[in-house]
Amino acid sequence: MDQFTINLLFVGASFALYIGIAIWARAGTTSEFYAAGRGIHPVTNGMATAADWMSAASFISMAGLIAFTGYDNSTFLMGWTGGYVLLALLLAPYLRKFGKFTVSEFIGDRFYSQTARIVAVICLIVASVTYVIGQMTGVGVAFGRFLEVSNTAGLLIGAGVVFAYAVFGGMKGVTYTQVAQYCVLITAYTIPAIFISLQLTGTPIPALGLFGDTASGEPLLTKLDSIVTELGFNAYTTHHADTLNMVLFTLSLMIGTAGLPHVIMRFFTVPKVSDARWSAGWALVFIALLYLTAPAVGAMARLNITEMMWPNGGIEGGAVTTEQIENDPKYDWMATWQKTGLLDWEDKNGDGKIQYYNDKNETMLAMAEQNGWEGNELTNFNRDILVLANPEIANLPGWVIGLVAAGGLAAALSTAAGLLLAISTAVSHDLIKGAINPSISEKSELLSARIAMAVAIVVAAYLGLNPPGFAAQTVALAFGLAAASIFPALMMGIFSTRINNTGAVAGMLAGLTVTLVYIFLHKGWLFIPGTNSFTDADPFIGTIKSTSFGAIGAAVNFTVAYVVAGMTKEPPQEIKDMVESIRIPRGAGAAQDH
Repeated sequence: MDQFTINLLFVGASFALYIGIAIWARAGTTSEFYAAGRGIHPVTNGMATAADWMSAASFISMAGLIAFTGYDNSTFLMGWTGGYVLLALLLAPYLRKFGKFTVSEFIGDRFYSQTARIVAVICLIVASVTYVIGQMTGVGVAFGRFLEVSNTAGLLIGAGVVFAYAVFGGMKGVTYTQVAQYCVLITAYTIPAIFISLQLTGTPIPALGLFGDTASGEPLLTKLDSIVTELGFNAYTTHHADTLNMVLFTLSLMIGTAGLPHVIMRFFTVPKVSDARWSAGWALVFIALLYLTAPAVGAMARLNITEMMWPNGGIEGGAVTTEQIENDPKYDWMATWQKTGLLDWEDKNGDGKIQYYNDKNETMLAMAEQNGWEGNELTNFNRDILVLANPEIANLPGWVIGLVAAGGLAAALSTAAGLLLAISTAVSHDLIKGAINPSISEKSELLSARIAMAVAIVVAAYLGLNPPGFAAQTVALAFGLAAASIFPALMMGIFSTRINNTGAVAGMLAGLTVTLVYIFLHKGWLFIPGTNSFTDADPFIGTIKSTSFGAIGAAVNFTVAYVVAGMTKEPPQEIKDMVESIRIPRGAGAAQDH
């Protein structure tokens, strides 16, 4: 059986499962569509939250960014994991205790203002649409390779699949679909990692293999550092990036995680307040299974790729020949990925070899001139293909490649569905029912939610055709927007009785505006290519990249909110009492002197 047929079997079976679950768990009421009837068990919700969280950025893109940068991109792991701790401790139980369907509804009621609710909807939609662009990017990469079609065709096919099960199932269908998707994606991620760890280090646990020895007796990371530095790249295990930007980026990811509406919505689906905290704990356990493996996947893949490009023992042994790439079966993966447009090479100097090295390094430039090289000849290696190509690079069995195909698509589709649900809920429940037509019937509200989701899918698919970066980089922009707009409003809404409606609205608008403008200055206005004034390599403010600006946007939000609130009227007493009741456990009495 050829690889294409194997891929179709795995992907087709997984899609049949997802759509079958969506039909079985189809939402019939607004409570089921928005919050799955509030009947989800904490373990089930933790697994669904993990799938909702571990998107194309985590499954497809993160290991690739770590592989080609090394230690400095460990910020993705630290920021995203730390954010869940903040979410579990500071937000999830209190928002569940409030008892509403959506984040925007909480903000509208807490700040006693329809304006605050509408501004929250705008912030939610901007962050969620940016996030879903990254997911659709991952969908296009995965479908393009495994269905052997163009990246554009793959993205459009994926959009159709999301439409089929997210529009009809609502939160109830999405929850159980995400449980199945988690099982698929974690299996697909860990099995190839185990195989590759055994190949390189003889250790079946990838996280331990990362710090183990290769067959030659040399530690894997030491060997990798030696190889990449020989080719003019930075050492894999050392810090090279700007420290200020690294700290801001990690902080932006952390508070952005705690402010993402599609994740917070998951904690509205459990029966009790304590279940919300347990859900976050279980989500961390399920997420850790992948996040402990990702650094090993990145390092081992980088070592495999580099050794394939220099198969005779480094520069002295000579680069891979074009004849090897064309005729050696272990290089078949390169020709397959070349068809997607995400991998390419060129024999620039006509010597029949493909030299892969850092042609920006001065030492390597001198060596290149001496050897007659005319630049790096691995001209395109999209970081988003690394995990999906990893089993092929390591020459693993065809069924493993098919499993990874299903896993990559599960990761991208699960988060895309959660994001689209957050968008549709904001439009139908918070905007239409909450502000425009409060008397709308439940049937009409469900219809408007599904129409809003369909429109969001079309917009996301269109923007995904020209994303502002790799999947994980695009997702990082969304985290910055959530960090700058939604997270401060939630924190002040729960922990401060002084912030009033005027302060909250001013803070959200200020945080969102400065962050969005900073992103557009670097990524293009409305992400249109060629309209940017700066790049992340040469930022507008010091060394602060657009992906790191969310932390500064959050500081602007907090500052503006407190200043404006201090200059205007205090919230009504009933609002202060409501804040206290949310934060204080039911039944707690005053402290007694003994």
